[in-house]
Amino acid sequence: MKIGIVWATGAVGQELIPLLKCRKFPVTDLRLFGSRNSEGKTLETPYGERVVQILSENAMRGLDAMFFSASSEVSAEWCPRATNQGIICIDKSSYFRMNPGIPLVVPEVNSESIGDNLLIANPNCTTSIAAVVLWPLQSAFGLRRVIMSTYQAASGAGRPAMEELEHATQARLNGDDFTHQEFSYNLAFNLIPHIDSFTDNGYTKEEMKVTHELQKILGTPDLPIECTAVRVPILRAHSESITIETEKLFVAENVREILKNAPGVEVVDDPSHNLYPMPSHVEWKNNVQVGRIRQSLTFGDHGGTLFVSGDQLLKWAALNAVQILEYILKQRLAK
Repeated sequence: MKIGIVWATGAVGQELIPLLKCRKFPVTDLRLFGSRNSEGKTLETPYGERVVQILSENAMRGLDAMFFSASSEVSAEWCPRATNQGIICIDKSSYFRMNPGIPLVVPEVNSESIGDNLLIANPNCTTSIAAVVLWPLQSAFGLRRVIMSTYQAASGAGRPAMEELEHATQARLNGDDFTHQEFSYNLAFNLIPHIDSFTDNGYTKEEMKVTHELQKILGTPDLPIECTAVRVPILRAHSESITIETEKLFVAENVREILKNAPGVEVVDDPSHNLYPMPSHVEWKNNVQVGRIRQSLTFGDHGGTLFVSGDQLLKWAALNAVQILEYILKQRLAK
């Protein structure tokens, strides 16, 4: 397939390129697109050197599929132009996610919703991490409500944010002054309970994205979900504490067995040996780890709490998108 990557120089774009090679995806032509500041830049890839181009109707002509890892403004303008040429578009921006006519896909949960659509939305990475764990629990027990707190790495804000955290940490250790730019406060040796802008209801846009996207992916538009999103001084891998109320009895051992058989999930849950999910244990791993599985003190025998960690750059930003395209290719070959 002839593949295009939009904003190939960004954190997600840099994850996508080697991932395609690693998964032996049938790439016969790779075209990289970026901003005017990146135009003409040469990147080393597993497919040889590639020169970053500016998006244009002509530059993307003949492509089979494109991964969009740019802003909502770029996706809003160029995804329709690409699909008009018959190009499959997998968009990582938030622009199309809540459009009822466009599938929002986590492959382990709802691949069948893709159908014949050429434009597929890739969820927020925080949403995706929760979805692979919540979906088997929804299927087995039924969910009445979900309460989440997230602990999100600097990488969720992009490569410049990761670099700022590194520089700020070094400055703090050296006793030097440091002026933050990527975050509302200095993130080094700190945490910030604020991701994206605040809305009228007191929640941030990030928190509302998690609520609305999970409802769409799980097919539960009326399920009460609330989230508090926190930025923490970690380079990569998000974590989440999730409490659920269930329709059926929540039995921790049954939950462990169900999650052990769930695609995209690895159960790491042995408190007696201090085994539980942590960001450092999921870096560069495809699966979400889940542990600290226990009955809820609030909801009693109809609820539970668990802790999950996932590398949102690898699996939940890059691999999720590649898996969507792999599913589409498999369906086409089956016809």
